[in-house]
Amino acid sequence: MRRVTLGVLLVLLAGTAGAQTTAGAPVPFIGGDPERGRLVFATCRTCHYTDPRQGHGNGPNLHRIFGKVAGQQPGFDYYSAPLRAAGFVWTPQALYTWLENPMQATPGTTMMSYGVPDPGDRADLIAYLQQVSVLEFEE
Repeated sequence: MRRVTLGVLLVLLAGTAGAQTTAGAPVPFIGGDPERGRLVFATCRTCHYTDPRQGHGNGPNLHRIFGKVAGQQPGFDYYSAPLRAAGFVWTPQALYTWLENPMQATPGTTMMSYGVPDPGDRADLIAYLQQVSVLEFEE
């Protein structure tokens, strides 16, 4: 009975991964560690920023990326045609899946990354992006 209960709990928790609260604040991605995610993000910093005051780099700014439509961030004009046409909304689960292999997820993307193949690293990265997305920055 204990195994069944634990299994049911794990299924329920997995269903909440990437969920949003009613107030719109992101719920941390299950199992992700934002501090480890900050380290994973180091390679992403070549093109992306998380501080909204920095604007866009070679890639779009990722501050508060969750809830935005892929390929449609205002002020960033360098999206590939396939990403502009994708039409999905960035959720933690969508980003988790996409980051596994961006070139396979969106053939023709111009994002110069093979992704984050390790599932734990992806979860950590998403936890980091969720954490920095709720931070307020002084103008």
